[in-house]
Amino acid sequence: MKVTVVGCTHAGTFAIKQILAEHPDAEVTVYERNDVISFLSCGIALYLGGKVADPQGLFYSSPEELKGLGANVQMNHNVLVIDPDAKTVTVEDLNSHEKTTDSYDKLVMTSGSWPIVPKIPGIDNDKVKLCKNWAHAQALIEDAKSAKHITVIGAGYIGAELAEAYSTTGHDVTLIDAMDRVMPKYFDKEFTDAIEADYRDNNVQLALGETVKSFDHDGDRLKITTDKGSYDTDLAILCIGFRPNTDLLKGKVDMAPNGAIITDDYMRSSNADIFAAGDSAAVHYNPTHKNAYIPLATNAVRQGILVGQNLVKPTVKYMGTQSTSGLALYGKTIVSTGLTLAAAEDQGIKAEQVIVKDNYRPEFMPSTTPVLMSLVFDPSTRRILGGALMSQYDVSQSANTLSVCIQNENTIDDLAMVDMLFQPNFDRPFNYLNIVAQAAQAKAAKLDAVD
Repeated sequence: MKVTVVGCTHAGTFAIKQILAEHPDAEVTVYERNDVISFLSCGIALYLGGKVADPQGLFYSSPEELKGLGANVQMNHNVLVIDPDAKTVTVEDLNSHEKTTDSYDKLVMTSGSWPIVPKIPGIDNDKVKLCKNWAHAQALIEDAKSAKHITVIGAGYIGAELAEAYSTTGHDVTLIDAMDRVMPKYFDKEFTDAIEADYRDNNVQLALGETVKSFDHDGDRLKITTDKGSYDTDLAILCIGFRPNTDLLKGKVDMAPNGAIITDDYMRSSNADIFAAGDSAAVHYNPTHKNAYIPLATNAVRQGILVGQNLVKPTVKYMGTQSTSGLALYGKTIVSTGLTLAAAEDQGIKAEQVIVKDNYRPEFMPSTTPVLMSLVFDPSTRRILGGALMSQYDVSQSANTLSVCIQNENTIDDLAMVDMLFQPNFDRPFNYLNIVAQAAQAKAAKLDAVD
């Protein structure tokens, strides 16, 4: 069996390992256009901020490891054409520019994603950088050394982390976003108000609700003009989102409107011999039971493993995702899973929400600190749809608990009374997740009384 893998970051790396574990006799060839694999781009901000000393730790595999497992690893090779009818790929060696054609029995599309680069005048300026791969990370590390002022465009997770990182390394920072709040996809206003206050306290200039119109040279500096003002800076970093790298299969397999490949429960595209995983594929989003595009490493590694398990016959179903994610900003843990209330309303899903703040452990302890919590639920079925937490206490694993609740379609009643440990070092007789669920019960009771 000949298997061709297109692209090798997270999904590709795990797919190759699983394929060779399940089918050691398979002829697995991977074509990767870059000179590295398995780079954790989520660690770029950690390195820039000095939290990671050795960037080599951001790689968890290597071409040598995959070769040792039996894969034919072709680095610096770019796939030009995929012909599903002939089951062939045409590939260019980026060093020699030689083009070859190879056949396959199964093709694995793990070509990942690429930053969205809108057609803004001047965006090709060499002071405007991207933040995705190892080459980008190296450029950002080097250019930041001579930059006094850095502007981050896009206040999603990556932009939010970069703005914090540079604000802690002696740089003046401006954070621009077309939305009127930071990270609105993940957190409600009560959360983002607090996050924005932390940015201002750390001298980050927020330019929210502003759309970039142009980039221009201003002597040795870069001038960024928005619909509401202008900003002079030494370096701009574009972080406004990602698009799937799937043009090679356009019109050849079913795709979402943005180009993400739609798969079944076994990671098979509409062509049964073409699998897709990671940022090139849509995910099955459990809170809505619909497909969505959520480019996270957690989704990629799980889908990659499933490709290997289902390569020959459908064996292990994809469990879907809750889009559980988090970050640490200025000493606070900020995490979310599932739907925000605004996201539910935007998709026509009937939902209610409670927001509660309570200390994570008893006041008689030497210290405690509050946890801000949100819980979104369906008032008819009482099913949990989403949640978020923020605290100076490490509440990260509580997002995973809520993720399991959404995965298993648990209700606010389940969470309100589920058995959790009590020990004053850690929490109250009722864990703070019990408490927010009990608040949801109280709200549901009021709604029922009105009805």
